[in-house]
Amino acid sequence: MDNQIHKSIYSLPHREGEGWVRKLEALHKHHEELLTRKNEPMEWGNGIYEKYKYPILTAEHTPLEWRYDLSEQDNPFLMQRIMMNAVLNAGAIKLDGRYLLVCRVEGADRKSFFAVAESPNGIDNFRFWPEPITMPEAAVPATNVYDMRLTQHEDGWIYGVFCAERHDDSQPGNLSAATATAAIARTRDLIRWERLPDLKSGSQQRNVVLHPEYITLNSQPSTLNAKRYAFYTRPQDGFIDTGSGGGIGWALVEDITHAEVKEEIIINPRHYHTIQEVKNGEGPAPIKTPQGWLHLAHGVRGTADGLRYVLYMYMTALDDPTRVIARPGGWFLVPEGQEYVGDVMNVVFSNGWIADDDGRVLIYYATADTRLHVAVSSIDRLIDYCLHTPEDGLTTAASVETIKKLIAKNKRPTP
Repeated sequence: MDNQIHKSIYSLPHREGEGWVRKLEALHKHHEELLTRKNEPMEWGNGIYEKYKYPILTAEHTPLEWRYDLSEQDNPFLMQRIMMNAVLNAGAIKLDGRYLLVCRVEGADRKSFFAVAESPNGIDNFRFWPEPITMPEAAVPATNVYDMRLTQHEDGWIYGVFCAERHDDSQPGNLSAATATAAIARTRDLIRWERLPDLKSGSQQRNVVLHPEYITLNSQPSTLNAKRYAFYTRPQDGFIDTGSGGGIGWALVEDITHAEVKEEIIINPRHYHTIQEVKNGEGPAPIKTPQGWLHLAHGVRGTADGLRYVLYMYMTALDDPTRVIARPGGWFLVPEGQEYVGDVMNVVFSNGWIADDDGRVLIYYATADTRLHVAVSSIDRLIDYCLHTPEDGLTTAASVETIKKLIAKNKRPTP
């Protein structure tokens, strides 16, 4: 469909005013059809969630005004002046009844920026707000920013924690050498943002997430001074390599306006020959349920075809978010079919989900660093999945015994 429309509008004569107007009308019509297309759940899922037929956001969903000069005099061929490459890795929030995504939009120049897309139902009809977010710069400007996690904190602010990438000036001759810090900004409305200093840490930090509640120190009286902000971290020795970084960490910070990691513990470690062998990182901020905190994370392992990114889940205790109470084994969500294909193959990534008041959970995930999708589950289903999926026994023998136990259970007569 896309190729047919492009072929038809660009075969029209470009020197005639009427032809240019017809091209523009066709372009608007095609874009509106894409934005208003109804999404449909896929058949034959796994019972844990439903995936949907169409991506919810792609480069083609970005407004025409961002890509085209809509002046016939200045753009007689109706060319794209600024091309978009991808829409991916979105933070998510429901605000005043609106489903909002703070998307990572990547231009053809490889620079990413943040933009808000809004939907009436969280599944389709997403439209970008008129302009991208103007994010204030830090003391040391970043070359690139991306992958914002949104946390609606009990202090009243909405925080965005994202990766700020800069060239590693200690290697001046290496144009691929980079450093990463966790940048922090806050807002009330996703329009006006206050930039705070980047998180200070003894290691490089990516995939950092702010916990939505204060943590009260047991050793101090229950006063404001005893309350701490908590971050899920992912310490790394380098921009790509985790090195000595052991997995998903936890750090307490007294002052969010000058956040510094002074002490860090690993609460969700990496393991040999698992889906998180190479590295793992927290996805969106966890969801609070009566049974515990639901966590969505990504795991990375090496293959003969490069790195494979998958999503997995775990749960932590309400009274102690550092204590893991459920570790369902294996992946939770992986790329399937056309989801596998794109800029970076064999990758799914999520840094945003929304828990509705009725228990519905919208999981926003990107595939192949190219496009954004939604999967729909519920609080009850995700809790059931976490609490009743067997853990990874870490050996073949243990996996076989787990399967045999299920087979034996299914042989018993149903009461």
